Amino acid sequence: QFGRDVLLQLFRLAAKFEANPQRFRTPLQGKILISAFYEPSTRTRLSFESAWHRLGGDIMSITDRSTTGIAKGESLSDVGEMFNNYGDCVVLRDTNESSVKDMMRSLRIPIINAGNGLDEHPTQALLDMLTIRDHFAKIEGLKVCLVGDILHSRVARSNIYGLLALGAEVAVCGPKTLLPLGITELGVTVFSRIEEAIQWADVLNVLRLQLERMEGGFLPSLREYNQVWGVSRTRL
Repeated sequence: QFGRDVLLQLFRLAAKFEANPQRFRTPLQGKILISAFYEPSTRTRLSFESAWHRLGGDIMSITDRSTTGIAKGESLSDVGEMFNNYGDCVVLRDTNESSVKDMMRSLRIPIINAGNGLDEHPTQALLDMLTIRDHFAKIEGLKVCLVGDILHSRVARSNIYGLLALGAEVAVCGPKTLLPLGITELGVTVFSRIEEAIQWADVLNVLRLQLERMEGGFLPSLREYNQVWGVSRTRL
């Protein structure tokens, strides 16, 4: 839900952090983060928890649904009501698209989406966009192509929304079986050949195949995918 102005404000703040990290030592002192990762994660969870620690805060971490009241039938709304009593902020990662909205029904403290099903992964997209901006000193007017498994990628969706808000041209490229229906309605171009995408783009954001979310039938084989869609040195 962030627009252009908020995104640019966040990027300016990130630049201040990077230039002088010592200046931001304890703004979260006395604040508790509830780190609720109901879906497996390494990088995202450690990113949030290390950042919260570096800013002087404390963390309560949950990494397994089976150890919470959810295993006994509580809803995410129930859990959110309880979280109000223990923390100052929640970061939530869950397999369900509706998870953040479900918890927000009862939550009175801030919540950050660390990935909700196949829907979005906003903070990963923020990092991707900041990386592009650091390299080009701008995003507006750039041509950015997301390549690979668009269908199962919540990072792709968040990137599309953010990049378009910042004035980039956005395209996707991948097998038809890995492209969401109606993808062009988001305002993106679709390339059917990786060579065309490379020729067009200023930036390629190459996504991994999310095999853990596939039940079969999406690809003939990994070898064939690599031969047809792989971003190889030769193609570059």
